[in-house]
Order: sequence, then C-alpha cells, then structure tokens
Amino acid sequence: MKTYFRLLSFAKPIEKFAIPYILYTLLFVLFSSMIYPLLIPLMNTLFIADSCKVAAHEVVKRPGFMDVTGWFNYYMHGFIKSQGQWGALKFICGTIIVTMVVGNLFRYLGARTMENLRLHTLLNLRRSVFNNVMDMHLGYFNNQRKGDIISKIASDVQVVQFSVTATLQVIFKEPFQMIVFLVLLFKISISLTLGSLLVVPVSAFIISKIVKKLKSQAVAAQQTYGNMISYLDESLQGVRIIKAFNATDFIKTRFNAENVRYSKILRSMAKRQQSASPVSETLAIIMISCIVLYGGFLILNKRTELDGGQFIAYIAIFSQLMRPAKAISDSFSNIHSGIAAGERVLALIDEKPEIKDKPDALEIKEFNKGIEFKNVSFAYGERQVLNNVNFTIPKGKTVALVGPSGGGKSTLMDLVPHFMEPQSGEILIDGENINNYTSHSLRSLLGVVNQESILFNDSIFNNIAFGKTNITKDDVIAAAKIANAHNFIIETEKGYETNIGDRGTKLSGGQRQRICIARAVLNNPPIMLLDEATSALDTESEKLVQDALNNLMKNRTSLIIAHRLSTIQNADIIIVLENGQIVEQGNHLELLENNGLYRKLIDMQTFAG
Repeated sequence: MKTYFRLLSFAKPIEKFAIPYILYTLLFVLFSSMIYPLLIPLMNTLFIADSCKVAAHEVVKRPGFMDVTGWFNYYMHGFIKSQGQWGALKFICGTIIVTMVVGNLFRYLGARTMENLRLHTLLNLRRSVFNNVMDMHLGYFNNQRKGDIISKIASDVQVVQFSVTATLQVIFKEPFQMIVFLVLLFKISISLTLGSLLVVPVSAFIISKIVKKLKSQAVAAQQTYGNMISYLDESLQGVRIIKAFNATDFIKTRFNAENVRYSKILRSMAKRQQSASPVSETLAIIMISCIVLYGGFLILNKRTELDGGQFIAYIAIFSQLMRPAKAISDSFSNIHSGIAAGERVLALIDEKPEIKDKPDALEIKEFNKGIEFKNVSFAYGERQVLNNVNFTIPKGKTVALVGPSGGGKSTLMDLVPHFMEPQSGEILIDGENINNYTSHSLRSLLGVVNQESILFNDSIFNNIAFGKTNITKDDVIAAAKIANAHNFIIETEKGYETNIGDRGTKLSGGQRQRICIARAVLNNPPIMLLDEATSALDTESEKLVQDALNNLMKNRTSLIIAHRLSTIQNADIIIVLENGQIVEQGNHLELLENNGLYRKLIDMQTFAG
C-alpha cells in the first residue's frame, strides 16, 4: 500500500478531481439505484390487478419529508385513483426514464472527471521520471540499459496511471454502490439478505486464490519488456555492424527468445485475470438461483410477507450487487501490474545523482585567469585512471593532451564540466574549486566538441541553435561560416531547414562535425573542450574541420585531445599522459628534443583516444 499511496501523490491536488467525482458518483448511484425499487409498483401494476383496486380506494397519508419511497407511492396512488392502471404505468415508466437520464448524466460527468485525474497523474509522473533521469550524473548511464530506462518512462508509467486511477475509481464508486444495494435489500427482506450474504466470503476467498501470484508475474513481465526494448534499441543503433558481421540471425534469435518469454508471462497473467471474472459471475448465478429457490419456497408456502413484485425487485437488486463486487475483485487483480510497474518507476525517481550543487554554490559569470589541476586522482572502482595530476591552462592558451590509449585523457577532460568528481585533489577555475560553482553556470563557460558527432533528428538550424531561444537566422549563419559549414548547408534541399535524420545520418562525418563546431561557436564560450574532433575523418574533411577548429579556438582557452599531428603541433602546451600520470610537458619542438614518449608517438603517428 505504501507504493500505491506514493503513486497516488502524483495526482495532487487530488481534491480538485476527487470532490467533484465523489459528488457525481453519489448522485449517479442514487439515481441509478432508484430504478430497482420502481420495479415493485411496476410489477404490481402490470400483474396484480387486485392490489390496484385496493390502492384506488384506500386513503394514503402524506409521507414525511425524507421518505422518498413514500412520496412516490403517494403520487402513484393519485395516478391510480384518477387515471387507473394505464395512468400509473405511464407514471412509472416516465419516472424510470427521467431517473436513468439524470443518473447517466452524472455518470458521464464522473467519467470525465476521472479521465482528467488520470491524465493529470500521467503528466506529473512522467515529468518527474524524465526530469530525474536528466538530472543524473553521466556515470549513472554507463551502468544502465538505455532500453530499460525507456521502458520505465514509456510503458511502466502508462501501466501505473491506468491501474492506479482505475482502482481509485473503484474505491470511490463501488463500495457506495454496494451500500445502497444492501440498504435496499435489507429494507425488502432482512432474513433473506442475511442468508444470501453468507456466500460472499466464499466468493472472495476463491477470487483471492486466483490472483495471488499476479504481482510476481507482473514484476517479471516488466523486466522482460525492458530487456526487449534494450535489444531493440541496440539492434537499431548497431544495424550496420549486425549486417557486416552476418549477425542478423543471432540478433533475431536473442530478441525472439525474450519476446517468447514475455508472451508466456502475459499468457499466464491473462489466464488468472480472465478467470476471475467468469468465476465471480458463476458464483453470482449460483447465489441468485439459491435465492430464487429459497425465496420462492417462502412465498409459495406463505412463510413471508414478500409479494411477487417485491421478490422480483429483490432478485434484480441482488444481481446488481454482484457487479460492484466483481469490479472490486477485478480491480485488485489488475492493481498488481500497476504496483509492479510503479515500483520500477519509483526506483528510477528515487535514484539520486552523485554530483549535486552545494546549497551555497556560486554563479561563475566570467573567466579571467586560468584552469588549474592540483593533485587530481580518479579511479573507476579499483582501476586507477589518474594519479596526482598537476598542470595549469592559462587563459587564452591551447593545451593538448596526448598519450597511449587508456592514459586518462578523456577522463581528465570530463572532470572539467563536473561530469565526474575526482577521488582526491581539486580543479580550480580562477583560483576557485569548481565544486563551489553551480554546474549550470560552470558549463555555460564551456563549449564541447566530441569525437562522436552528437546531433538530433531535426533541422540543421535547430541543431546549431540547440538549447537556445531567441536566436536569429543571421546568428546561426554567422556561426556556420566560422565552422566552414555554410557552403554545404545552402546546397542541401531546404538549406538550414533541412532535416538531417536520426543522429545526422543524412550528412557525412565531416559535415556532422562542422555542425557540432557551429553549435559550439554559437554558444561563444571562453573555454573550449575538444575531444579528438578530427580522428574519424578523411584527409579532405579533416582539413575543413581543422580550419573550423582553428577559427573556433581563436582568442579562447582550449583543452584538446588529439592523435593527429596537425591538430596539436601548434598547441601552446602539450601534456603527455601515460598510465594516469604526466610523463612529459612542453611545446611541440621541446618535446621532440626530449626524445621521449612524445617523440615515439610522433614517429608512430598514433595518438589513440
């Protein structure tokens, strides 16, 4: 129940929906329930003529103010007295029609209110999940399946909002419906009702046995579905490699195995869920048949004061009593899926980022002196990646990081935007530890161009202007020109409005990279972080991109990772990393003269990332 109430908290302000819904539901139940007492005078009017004759001659007193049945009988007596049986029949039928129309009007208003509550809950829940995921540190995503996260945000949230609001609807409506029906049943016959209700605990016990294992199955179903989405996501992203390695059959088999497992779980759940309804209906028919036998025996043997009309109305009301009982049992059989999905969603909401701004964090608005790494060490688990790294990047200078693969270059660069925190040491900007700045203000000083061109399935204009509002086309064009991208952009089908496809697949590698550079130019940051921006390009594209990078780095402080001589030979400072430590430092000519690791790497022309 704790999970259920936590999920329900996303419906706040719930009173905005609950109060009108309860009001509409009460009115619907009252009006719809009035139909069944009307069956008594209807049956008596149609089939028991003697009672009508008696009714026409007897004197009926005015009932009390709250006696609804008494007022109905009072007016009906008047119709019988003045217009006979036909007039009474018209009165009864007219009352039934009006009652049903008004009752269903309130039913419609209640359904609309509950739908608004459902959508409101879905909006809040999905917003909370997505916002929390976007706030997580980068390391979190390295340990999670992307498909599983997608499954929780898309599928699990949908299951939660349907099952929770459906249960809420049942809680508000069905118990009150049952109470009204029970009051009517006891009013008609106390002894018959007490005997009939003895069967209800037996029915509840049987239903509970049927739905007992649904929660564990629901958990397994959600996990399996998340695996399927992960396989789908990986397959779509890696379709080129899959085909190149003739792994299509392997991928199909892996996905199909998970698909079969998911189908088996759903089939087992459906078997239990769908058996609950027939079982409850069968029990209801058995109970009604027993009531007909018992009540008929009493009437035939003159052992009860019930007349035929009352007995027919009693059977009709009792048959309706099973409907809310069935709705409640169905709701509890379905809630297990919602609770299982809700636990997965809440687990995602409860994840807390390891990197948070301090409560008193400062806003950094300008960059004046430089960046300093002071005794910085970092490890992934037990694997040490950086070990007591010390160096300074003066303002306006370009510092290049080179070294063998696994030396810690990319890790070192990820520390600057505060994507990760060092285990020891500190990183200073203008003499202040970056932990004392807000992440948002820190990252507003940085421009990032990665080895992999991260673009979105949108227009070229929106990719360059990504994350910014009130950007004019002239601003975007100016940035594109600096990035050597304007010429190829205007040659595309729709120019800056051309859609570049998923991850920019409609463009070449060099074109994608230049758009990324244009995006960084538009941000106009004082500090640039360039992670092997030309490593995956051919010679012609590399020259265009390198020219764009040179334009980008003018009058800026730059930290670059590269494994091509053309990228770093003009750097002011070159830092050579090996096994997480700085082994050499200086400019290009100085390091060549040292005849150390840098000279060896230059001779081999391999600077791996």
